[in-house]
Amino acid sequence: MGLHEILPPGAGKNRVKLRKDIEEYHIAYAIDFDDSDIDTFIARRPDGLAFDKEKKLCVFLEYTRAMDTNEDWAEKKEQEKNDRYSSHLGFIHREKSGWKASQTNFTTGVRGSLYTNQFLTRLESLGVKNTNTREAIRNRTVQKTLSMADMILKFFFIALNSKTDWTLQNLPTEIVNKNMERFNLHLQPPRF
Repeated sequence: MGLHEILPPGAGKNRVKLRKDIEEYHIAYAIDFDDSDIDTFIARRPDGLAFDKEKKLCVFLEYTRAMDTNEDWAEKKEQEKNDRYSSHLGFIHREKSGWKASQTNFTTGVRGSLYTNQFLTRLESLGVKNTNTREAIRNRTVQKTLSMADMILKFFFIALNSKTDWTLQNLPTEIVNKNMERFNLHLQPPRF
C-alpha cells in the first residue's frame, strides 16, 4: 500500500491500483465496506491540501460556515468534519505510507463569529508566522462571511417581493458581476 493522488472517477491507470489499495486498507483495519463505500471514499475530497514533502506531512484543510446560534456550534461542526475525513487521514497516515496526515478546520459562524485564538493558532501552524498577516486573514474572513450573509438576505428579499420570473432572470447577472457592487444591491420596495 502506498500514497496515491486521488483521481476523479475513470481517470488514469492508477484507479485500479488505488481501488485495490483502499480495499486492502479497509480489510486491514476491519472497516466494513462495499463497492459504493469505496467509490464514496475515492470521490470525497477536502477543501484544500497542504504538503510538506521533506517532512512527509499532509494536512487536510476544511473551510466551513456553521449556524452560530448555540454555544457549542463550532465544536459540533468541527467534529462533523473530523468524522468525515477520519478514514481518509488513516489511509494516508498508516505505517507503510511513511506520511503523517492531519486535518485543520477553519470554522466561521454564519453571523461572522469565530474563535479568534484558535483561528490564529491554526494559521500559524500552517506557516503564517507574521502576526499582522494572520490578523488580516481573520478580519477578511469575518468580513467576507458577513458580506455573503448580507447578499443572501438581499436575494431572499428580492425573491419574496418580486415576481418569480423577474427574480430568476436578474439573479444570475448579479452573481456573475465580479466587482464588489454585487454585495451592495439597491432594493426597491415591492409594488402592489
